[in-house]
Amino acid sequence: MNALAAAGLLTLLCCCADAGAAGPLSVAEVAPGVFVHQGRIEDWLPANGGDVANLGFVVGQRCVAVIDSGGAPAVGEALRAAVARTTPLPVCYVINTHVHPDHVLGNAAFAAGAAENPPRFVGHARLPAALRAREPYLRNALQRDFSLRLAADAIVYPTLLVERRLELDLGGRTLQLDAWPTAHTDNDLTVFDTRTRTLFLADLLFVDHLPVLDGSLRGWLQVLAELRSFDAALAVPGHGAPSTRWPAALDAEEQYLQTLLKETRAALRNRASIQQAVDQVGRDALPGWRLAEQFHRRNVTAAYAELEWE
Repeated sequence: MNALAAAGLLTLLCCCADAGAAGPLSVAEVAPGVFVHQGRIEDWLPANGGDVANLGFVVGQRCVAVIDSGGAPAVGEALRAAVARTTPLPVCYVINTHVHPDHVLGNAAFAAGAAENPPRFVGHARLPAALRAREPYLRNALQRDFSLRLAADAIVYPTLLVERRLELDLGGRTLQLDAWPTAHTDNDLTVFDTRTRTLFLADLLFVDHLPVLDGSLRGWLQVLAELRSFDAALAVPGHGAPSTRWPAALDAEEQYLQTLLKETRAALRNRASIQQAVDQVGRDALPGWRLAEQFHRRNVTAAYAELEWE
Protein backbone atom coordinates (compact mmCIF):
# COMPACT_ATOMS: atom_id res chain seq x y z
CA MET A 1 0.00 0.00 0.00
CA ASN A 2 1.52 3.38 -0.97
CA ALA A 3 1.51 6.40 1.35
CA LEU A 4 -1.36 8.14 -0.47
CA ALA A 5 -3.60 5.07 -0.32
CA ALA A 6 -2.73 4.54 3.34
CA ALA A 7 -3.58 8.15 4.15
CA GLY A 8 -6.95 7.82 2.44
CA LEU A 9 -7.70 4.63 4.27
CA LEU A 10 -6.74 6.18 7.61
CA THR A 11 -9.11 9.06 6.89
CA LEU A 12 -11.87 6.54 6.23
CA LEU A 13 -11.18 4.83 9.54
CA CYS A 14 -11.30 8.10 11.48
CA CYS A 15 -14.51 9.19 9.78
CA CYS A 16 -16.13 5.88 10.64
CA ALA A 17 -15.01 5.70 14.26
CA ASP A 18 -18.42 6.63 15.65
CA ALA A 19 -19.88 3.48 14.09
CA GLY A 20 -17.36 1.21 15.76
CA ALA A 21 -15.82 0.71 19.17
CA ALA A 22 -16.35 3.63 21.56
CA GLY A 23 -13.37 4.67 23.69
CA PRO A 24 -10.21 2.73 24.53
CA LEU A 25 -10.22 -1.02 24.08
CA SER A 26 -9.70 -2.92 27.33
CA VAL A 27 -6.91 -5.51 27.36
CA ALA A 28 -5.68 -7.82 30.10
CA GLU A 29 -2.20 -9.35 30.42
CA VAL A 30 -3.19 -13.01 30.77
CA ALA A 31 0.43 -14.26 30.76
CA PRO A 32 3.75 -12.39 30.64
CA GLY A 33 3.76 -10.40 27.40
CA VAL A 34 0.43 -11.90 26.25
CA PHE A 35 -2.58 -9.58 26.09
CA VAL A 36 -6.25 -10.37 25.40
CA HIS A 37 -9.28 -8.23 24.72
CA GLN A 38 -12.45 -10.17 25.49
CA GLY A 39 -15.26 -9.32 23.08
CA ARG A 40 -18.90 -9.26 24.06
CA ILE A 41 -20.83 -12.51 23.87
CA GLU A 42 -23.30 -11.11 21.38
CA ASP A 43 -24.08 -11.41 17.69
CA TRP A 44 -22.11 -9.20 15.25
CA LEU A 45 -24.30 -6.09 15.25
CA PRO A 46 -24.11 -2.29 14.91
CA ALA A 47 -25.23 -1.93 18.54
CA ASN A 48 -21.90 -3.36 19.74
CA GLY A 49 -19.81 -1.91 16.92
CA GLY A 50 -18.70 -5.39 15.87
CA ASP A 51 -16.70 -5.87 19.08
CA VAL A 52 -17.72 -9.47 19.75
CA ALA A 53 -14.58 -11.58 19.21
CA ASN A 54 -11.61 -12.12 21.48
CA LEU A 55 -8.52 -10.34 20.16
CA GLY A 56 -4.94 -10.57 21.33
CA PHE A 57 -1.35 -9.54 20.91
CA VAL A 58 1.98 -11.00 21.98
CA VAL A 59 5.02 -8.81 22.67
CA GLY A 60 8.50 -10.05 21.84
CA GLN A 61 11.86 -8.33 22.19
CA ARG A 62 11.81 -7.14 18.57
CA CYS A 63 8.16 -6.67 17.65
CA VAL A 64 4.51 -7.52 18.30
CA ALA A 65 2.13 -10.05 16.73
CA VAL A 66 -1.58 -9.22 16.72
CA ILE A 67 -4.02 -12.12 16.76
CA ASP A 68 -7.26 -11.13 15.03
CA SER A 69 -8.24 -7.51 14.51
CA GLY A 70 -11.96 -7.17 15.26
CA GLY A 71 -15.31 -6.87 13.57
CA ALA A 72 -15.10 -3.32 12.19
CA PRO A 73 -12.38 -0.88 11.14
CA ALA A 74 -12.84 1.15 14.33
CA VAL A 75 -12.33 -1.95 16.49
CA GLY A 76 -9.02 -2.51 14.72
CA GLU A 77 -8.07 1.12 15.28
CA ALA A 78 -8.85 0.78 19.00
CA LEU A 79 -6.78 -2.41 19.16
CA ARG A 80 -3.87 -0.69 17.43
CA ALA A 81 -4.08 2.09 20.01
CA ALA A 82 -4.10 -0.49 22.82
CA VAL A 83 -0.90 -2.02 21.44
CA ALA A 84 0.71 1.42 21.25
CA ARG A 85 -0.25 2.14 24.87
CA THR A 86 1.36 -1.14 25.94
CA THR A 87 4.65 -1.11 24.04
CA PRO A 88 6.64 1.15 21.68
CA LEU A 89 7.60 -1.89 19.59
CA PRO A 90 6.17 -2.13 16.07
CA VAL A 91 3.53 -4.62 14.97
CA CYS A 92 5.31 -6.99 12.59
CA TYR A 93 2.51 -9.55 12.09
CA VAL A 94 -1.28 -9.46 12.03
CA ILE A 95 -2.53 -13.04 12.23
CA ASN A 96 -6.08 -13.81 11.11
CA THR A 97 -7.34 -17.06 12.59
CA HIS A 98 -10.18 -17.50 10.08
CA VAL A 99 -12.45 -15.67 7.67
CA HIS A 100 -15.37 -14.56 9.85
CA PRO A 101 -15.96 -10.79 9.88
CA ASP A 102 -15.68 -10.30 13.64
CA HIS A 103 -12.04 -11.47 13.38
CA VAL A 104 -10.75 -9.77 10.20
CA LEU A 105 -12.45 -6.43 9.55
CA GLY A 106 -10.05 -4.46 11.74
CA ASN A 107 -7.08 -5.37 9.52
CA ALA A 108 -7.18 -2.07 7.65
CA ALA A 109 -6.30 -0.13 10.80
CA PHE A 110 -2.92 -1.86 10.94
CA ALA A 111 -2.28 -1.44 7.21
CA ALA A 112 -3.12 2.26 7.40
CA GLY A 113 -1.43 2.88 10.73
CA ALA A 114 2.03 1.75 9.58
CA ALA A 115 2.39 3.04 6.04
CA GLU A 116 6.21 3.03 6.10
CA ASN A 117 6.73 -0.43 7.65
CA PRO A 118 3.40 -2.26 7.45
CA PRO A 119 3.05 -5.60 9.20
CA ARG A 120 2.79 -8.85 7.34
CA PHE A 121 -0.70 -10.30 7.33
CA VAL A 122 -0.76 -14.02 8.08
CA GLY A 123 -3.47 -16.63 7.54
CA HIS A 124 -4.37 -20.18 6.62
CA ALA A 125 -3.49 -21.15 3.05
CA ARG A 126 -7.22 -21.27 2.28
CA LEU A 127 -8.01 -17.88 3.81
CA PRO A 128 -7.51 -15.77 0.64
CA ALA A 129 -10.06 -17.81 -1.31
CA ALA A 130 -12.49 -17.70 1.61
CA LEU A 131 -12.14 -13.93 1.86
CA ARG A 132 -12.64 -13.45 -1.88
CA ALA A 133 -15.81 -15.53 -1.78
CA ARG A 134 -17.21 -13.55 1.16
CA GLU A 135 -16.00 -10.06 0.30
CA PRO A 136 -19.23 -8.95 -1.46
CA TYR A 137 -21.24 -10.07 1.58
CA LEU A 138 -18.88 -8.33 4.01
CA ARG A 139 -19.04 -5.05 2.11
CA ASN A 140 -22.81 -5.23 1.79
CA ALA A 141 -23.31 -6.10 5.46
CA LEU A 142 -21.11 -3.23 6.64
CA GLN A 143 -22.90 -0.76 4.40
CA ARG A 144 -26.39 -2.07 5.20
CA ASP A 145 -26.04 -2.69 8.93
CA PHE A 146 -23.14 -0.50 10.06
CA SER A 147 -23.50 2.37 7.53
CA LEU A 148 -19.85 1.89 6.53
CA ARG A 149 -18.74 2.03 2.91
CA LEU A 150 -15.27 0.49 2.67
CA ALA A 151 -12.52 1.67 0.36
CA ALA A 152 -11.39 -0.76 -2.32
CA ASP A 153 -8.38 -1.95 -0.31
CA ALA A 154 -9.99 -1.90 3.15
CA ILE A 155 -10.36 -5.69 3.29
CA VAL A 156 -6.76 -6.80 3.74
CA TYR A 157 -5.70 -10.21 2.46
CA PRO A 158 -2.89 -12.31 3.97
CA THR A 159 0.41 -12.49 2.14
CA LEU A 160 2.13 -14.97 4.47
CA LEU A 161 0.23 -18.26 4.27
CA VAL A 162 0.34 -21.28 6.56
CA GLU A 163 0.04 -24.63 4.80
CA ARG A 164 0.50 -26.76 7.92
CA ARG A 165 2.84 -25.20 10.48
CA LEU A 166 4.79 -21.95 10.60
CA GLU A 167 6.95 -20.40 13.33
CA LEU A 168 7.19 -16.64 13.77
CA ASP A 169 10.12 -15.10 15.66
CA LEU A 170 9.20 -11.94 17.59
CA GLY A 171 12.67 -11.66 19.13
CA GLY A 172 13.31 -14.03 22.00
CA ARG A 173 9.80 -15.39 21.56
CA THR A 174 8.40 -17.89 19.07
CA LEU A 175 4.81 -18.32 17.99
CA GLN A 176 3.78 -21.66 16.49
CA LEU A 177 0.96 -21.36 13.96
CA ASP A 178 -0.96 -24.47 12.92
CA ALA A 179 -3.36 -24.68 9.97
CA TRP A 180 -6.13 -27.23 10.49
CA PRO A 181 -8.31 -29.32 8.18
CA THR A 182 -11.89 -28.17 7.76
CA ALA A 183 -13.53 -27.79 11.17
CA HIS A 184 -15.25 -24.60 12.40
CA THR A 185 -14.42 -23.25 8.91
CA ASP A 186 -12.14 -24.52 6.16
CA ASN A 187 -9.42 -22.02 7.18
CA ASP A 188 -8.91 -22.33 10.95
CA LEU A 189 -5.56 -21.37 12.45
CA THR A 190 -4.29 -21.69 16.03
CA VAL A 191 -1.47 -19.68 17.61
CA PHE A 192 0.70 -21.13 20.38
CA ASP A 193 3.10 -18.96 22.38
CA THR A 194 5.80 -21.44 23.29
CA ARG A 195 7.23 -19.29 26.09
CA THR A 196 4.06 -19.05 28.21
CA ARG A 197 2.25 -22.08 26.69
CA THR A 198 -0.70 -19.85 25.81
CA LEU A 199 -2.86 -21.38 23.07
CA PHE A 200 -5.08 -19.05 21.02
CA LEU A 201 -7.74 -21.38 19.61
CA ALA A 202 -9.95 -18.70 18.05
CA ASP A 203 -13.32 -20.18 17.05
CA LEU A 204 -12.16 -23.75 17.32
CA LEU A 205 -13.19 -23.13 20.95
CA PHE A 206 -16.31 -21.32 22.11
CA VAL A 207 -16.92 -20.71 25.83
CA ASP A 208 -20.47 -19.72 26.92
CA HIS A 209 -21.25 -18.63 23.32
CA LEU A 210 -22.89 -21.53 21.43
CA PRO A 211 -20.43 -23.04 18.92
CA VAL A 212 -21.13 -21.99 15.32
CA LEU A 213 -20.68 -24.56 12.55
CA ASP A 214 -19.49 -23.20 9.19
CA GLY A 215 -17.23 -26.04 8.07
CA SER A 216 -17.45 -29.72 8.97
CA LEU A 217 -18.98 -31.23 12.11
CA ARG A 218 -16.99 -34.45 11.80
CA GLY A 219 -13.85 -32.50 10.99
CA TRP A 220 -14.29 -30.22 13.99
CA LEU A 221 -14.56 -33.18 16.36
CA GLN A 222 -11.42 -34.72 14.85
CA VAL A 223 -9.52 -31.44 15.28
CA LEU A 224 -10.66 -31.14 18.91
CA ALA A 225 -9.22 -34.60 19.58
CA GLU A 226 -5.87 -33.50 18.10
CA LEU A 227 -5.86 -30.21 20.01
CA ARG A 228 -5.93 -32.10 23.31
CA SER A 229 -2.31 -33.09 22.73
CA PHE A 230 -1.08 -29.48 23.14
CA ASP A 231 0.82 -28.87 26.35
CA ALA A 232 -1.07 -25.63 27.02
CA ALA A 233 -1.17 -23.73 30.30
CA LEU A 234 -3.82 -21.24 29.15
CA ALA A 235 -6.49 -21.59 26.44
CA VAL A 236 -7.87 -18.43 24.80
CA PRO A 237 -11.14 -19.11 22.94
CA GLY A 238 -12.53 -17.04 20.11
CA HIS A 239 -15.47 -16.10 22.32
CA GLY A 240 -15.72 -16.28 26.10
CA ALA A 241 -13.25 -16.26 28.96
CA PRO A 242 -9.73 -17.71 28.78
CA SER A 243 -9.24 -20.85 30.84
CA THR A 244 -6.42 -22.64 32.63
CA ARG A 245 -8.50 -25.83 32.65
CA TRP A 246 -6.76 -27.54 29.75
CA PRO A 247 -7.81 -29.67 27.98
CA ALA A 248 -11.03 -29.72 30.03
CA ALA A 249 -11.89 -26.33 28.50
CA LEU A 250 -12.84 -28.26 25.35
CA ASP A 251 -15.32 -30.57 27.10
CA ALA A 252 -18.55 -28.55 26.95
CA GLU A 253 -18.12 -27.67 23.28
CA GLU A 254 -17.20 -31.24 22.38
CA GLN A 255 -20.26 -32.56 24.20
CA TYR A 256 -22.55 -30.19 22.28
CA LEU A 257 -20.98 -31.16 18.94
CA GLN A 258 -21.17 -34.87 19.76
CA THR A 259 -24.87 -34.46 20.59
CA LEU A 260 -25.40 -32.63 17.31
CA LEU A 261 -23.68 -35.47 15.45
CA LYS A 262 -25.52 -38.28 17.24
CA GLU A 263 -29.00 -36.77 17.04
CA THR A 264 -28.68 -35.59 13.44
CA ARG A 265 -27.65 -39.09 12.40
CA ALA A 266 -30.63 -40.49 14.31
CA ALA A 267 -32.97 -38.03 12.58
CA LEU A 268 -31.62 -39.09 9.18
CA ARG A 269 -32.04 -42.79 10.02
CA ASN A 270 -35.66 -42.02 10.96
CA ARG A 271 -36.15 -40.24 7.62
CA ALA A 272 -36.87 -36.91 9.29
CA SER A 273 -37.07 -33.92 6.99
CA ILE A 274 -34.56 -31.12 7.47
CA GLN A 275 -37.28 -28.99 9.08
CA GLN A 276 -38.17 -31.79 11.48
CA ALA A 277 -34.51 -32.20 12.35
CA VAL A 278 -34.12 -28.45 12.96
CA ASP A 279 -37.11 -28.56 15.31
CA GLN A 280 -35.95 -31.63 17.24
CA VAL A 281 -32.18 -32.15 17.22
CA GLY A 282 -30.09 -31.12 20.20
CA ARG A 283 -32.73 -29.23 22.14
CA ASP A 284 -31.67 -30.79 25.46
CA ALA A 285 -28.06 -29.73 24.86
CA LEU A 286 -28.82 -25.99 24.75
CA PRO A 287 -29.17 -25.00 28.45
CA GLY A 288 -26.10 -23.10 29.58
CA TRP A 289 -25.23 -21.80 26.11
CA ARG A 290 -25.78 -18.18 25.13
CA LEU A 291 -26.98 -17.20 21.62
CA ALA A 292 -28.56 -20.62 21.11
CA GLU A 293 -31.60 -19.07 19.43
CA GLN A 294 -29.39 -17.29 16.91
CA PHE A 295 -27.18 -20.24 15.96
CA HIS A 296 -28.48 -23.68 16.91
CA ARG A 297 -30.95 -24.05 14.04
CA ARG A 298 -28.31 -23.14 11.47
CA ASN A 299 -25.95 -25.65 13.10
CA VAL A 300 -28.53 -28.41 12.67
CA THR A 301 -29.09 -27.37 9.06
CA ALA A 302 -25.34 -27.54 8.37
CA ALA A 303 -25.00 -30.89 10.15
CA TYR A 304 -27.97 -32.37 8.23
CA ALA A 305 -26.47 -31.28 4.89
CA GLU A 306 -23.08 -32.76 5.80
CA LEU A 307 -24.35 -36.07 7.15
CA GLU A 308 -27.20 -36.68 4.71
CA TRP A 309 -25.02 -38.65 2.27
CA GLU A 310 -22.88 -40.61 4.72
